[in-house]
Amino acid sequence: MIEEVLDPENLAAAWKRVKANRGAPGIDGMTVEAFPAFAREHWPGIARALMEGNYRPAPVKRVWIPKPDGSKRPLGVATVRVHY
Repeated sequence: MIEEVLDPENLAAAWKRVKANRGAPGIDGMTVEAFPAFAREHWPGIARALMEGNYRPAPVKRVWIPKPDGSKRPLGVATVRVHY
């Protein structure tokens, strides 16, 4: 399973989807534009933490999206920065 997560093709496909969405930063404030530099610097530690089972994802930012009927639905905005 972890090998699939770390597979370069899977990582490239995931990044392509994230970049295309042009989403808002999570609670860490990381923008899509800032991510490549962050990834180059921190990827070895993140990959090691995943392989060793020490990866701890950061909390997800919760925002409420209005629905046409007047109610709201929750949306989780993930973060980039991780605890390892």
